[in-house]
Amino acid sequence: MAEIGRNYIAGEWSAGEATVENRSPSDLSDLIGHYAQAAPDDLDRALEAAHRAQAIWARTGLEARQAVLQKVGETLIARADALGELLSREEGKPFAEGRGEVYRAGQFFTYYAAEVLRQIGGNADSVRPGIEVDIRREPVGVVGIISPWNFPLATAVWKIAPALAFGNAVIWKPANLVPASAVALAEIMAEQDIPAGLFNLVMGPGGDIGRQLAESPGIDALSFTGSVPVGKAIGAAAMGNLTRVQMEMGSKNALAVMDDADLDLAVQLALGGAFGGTGQKCTASSRLVVHAAVHDAFVDKLVAGARALKVGHALAEGTQMGPVVSAGQLAENLRWIETGKAEGAELACGGDRLTMETDGHYMSPAVFTGTTNAMEINREEMFAPIAAVMKVADYEEALSVVNDTRFGLTSGIVTRSLARAAHFRRNARTGCVMVNLPTAGTDYHVPFGGRGESSYGPREQGRYAVEFYTAVKTCYTLAGAPE
Repeated sequence: MAEIGRNYIAGEWSAGEATVENRSPSDLSDLIGHYAQAAPDDLDRALEAAHRAQAIWARTGLEARQAVLQKVGETLIARADALGELLSREEGKPFAEGRGEVYRAGQFFTYYAAEVLRQIGGNADSVRPGIEVDIRREPVGVVGIISPWNFPLATAVWKIAPALAFGNAVIWKPANLVPASAVALAEIMAEQDIPAGLFNLVMGPGGDIGRQLAESPGIDALSFTGSVPVGKAIGAAAMGNLTRVQMEMGSKNALAVMDDADLDLAVQLALGGAFGGTGQKCTASSRLVVHAAVHDAFVDKLVAGARALKVGHALAEGTQMGPVVSAGQLAENLRWIETGKAEGAELACGGDRLTMETDGHYMSPAVFTGTTNAMEINREEMFAPIAAVMKVADYEEALSVVNDTRFGLTSGIVTRSLARAAHFRRNARTGCVMVNLPTAGTDYHVPFGGRGESSYGPREQGRYAVEFYTAVKTCYTLAGAPE
């Protein structure tokens, strides 16, 4: 009998009004389970419970709150193998990546456990005599979290952990494609000594539960990661209640390869950046901007490397690239291949649907050459294992192409020149800049976010998360003269 995963609302497991199937994209005969879909009144119950629990949690001593987050983090790390296998099974990324994601989720919790004890305010002298000014931060209240399917735990946790650390309650709506990982985290949260309703898992379709969450006047802050169109709709709905919003959305990241680059390194970075996680990363480098002097040699090595990547079942030994997450995503990816061809790009390798030992959503990593930045494949986010190479004459043109996008999440340059690297770091219009590193891959203790249509609102991760999950209070005191 397949597992039935339930919502977790007000400290209790709830069946919801319906269920959805969850099957492995590596093997469609592998039924992971059935997962509950919340009804509108389920979300109402979660909101009521969250407000009650948040008031209790905000008064809870710092050491008690710190201990809860530390325990959750340690539990995730201890269960990284089992939960990593589950995550890879339902999302499709190779087991090493799945395990690493669970481990990283644990690190987010342990990092923010320490931040609980670093909630230090400030003070200032008033311009008026005899008055003391103190500045402190307080929880915003109840935080709604809407997370994507490509990082089922890591992206959700880098929102959940700071929300709890700074005294808030959480209502989490995960992506419907990856409910098993969500329930696994909820089970860990249910083991903790926390007020009922402090953490709520409310699963359901974005068009229903997600929209209700965004439109609710009971939400004090809403953190979202997903597509630009959905993000804009959520922002518009939240604005109706003046709900504070933080959104991480689309990207079209570029890796610039200069004529002085270590080509083997450049190819390694391009392969990892473009095809890691089956290209389903917001930080993936789908635009490869290559200096004309090394273009042909780079393309030869890149194509050879792409062809050599082992595509296979997420849990199979040696798999370097797993399946695409769903049938719908695979169909969209194949449409992008046809779009690139129609635009005049040359498909140097890949882009085919693959037949494997198990029935899954497999495709071969694709490389387009002869592309320009005006092509749609270089303008729109594809979220696919597809990379497009553009030839440029010099560094100045490379920087111009990198910046010629309405997005601005990450960018990278491969060069031995300190001058070029320094200039690129200052002039690339992206939130994250990488030098001799892949565009995909960030640390958990420093800010993350982009510009343009990539991000909206305060940065995520690190100490910068305090800007979104707390409200500033300035206190004035006239103590009078001592007697």
